[in-house]
Amino acid sequence: MAEFRFQLTDEEKVFLKNLVRQSIGRCLTKDDTPLPEPPTDILHEKLGLFVCLKIRGRLRGCVGHIVGDKPLYQTVAEMALCAAFEDPRFPPLTADELENAEIEISVLSPLTPCPDPAQVEVGRHGLLMRQGMRSGLLLPQVPVEWGWDRETFLRQTCAKAGLGSECWKDPRTAIIWFEAEVF
Repeated sequence: MAEFRFQLTDEEKVFLKNLVRQSIGRCLTKDDTPLPEPPTDILHEKLGLFVCLKIRGRLRGCVGHIVGDKPLYQTVAEMALCAAFEDPRFPPLTADELENAEIEISVLSPLTPCPDPAQVEVGRHGLLMRQGMRSGLLLPQVPVEWGWDRETFLRQTCAKAGLGSECWKDPRTAIIWFEAEVF
C-alpha cells in the first residue's frame, strides 16, 4: 500500500472540528442557518471519514462513511450528527455533553485489498473484514489505544464483524486495509 499522503493544514482541521460542533449544536437548538463554506478547495475532496466523540476520554459516539462520495466537509457535518444522535451503542448526545465533547476525525485513504496480513502495521493501517453479509471495521488508532499487536488487531476486527476470531485466516474473508489522517 502506498503511503497515504493526504494532509490538512491546521486551519482546515480547526474548521472541520468546529463544523462538527456547529452541526450538532444546530440540531440541538433547531437552528436552520446554513453551515459555513469551507475555506479551501481540499475540503471539497471526496474521501471517506469517521467522526468520533469522546467525553472524559471515553467513547460517546463514532460513525463513519467509508466511501468518498460527497465533499469532505459535507460528510463531516453528516457524520457528526450520526455520531451524536444515531450511534446505536449510545443514547443521543445532550447539549451539556456537547460542551465537554472531544472530537476526533479520521479521514480515510481509499480502501484496497490487503495482499498479506503480515504487512499490516499497527498504528498505520485500519482494517475492514468482510465475509458474506458480515463486516467490521477498526480505525488505525484503535489497536494503539488498546495496546494490541498485529494478530490481536486482526482477531478483534474479525470479532467486530461478528465472525470467529480466526476469520482473517479464512480465504473467504476479504481483508481490506486503509490509512487515515487522524486529528
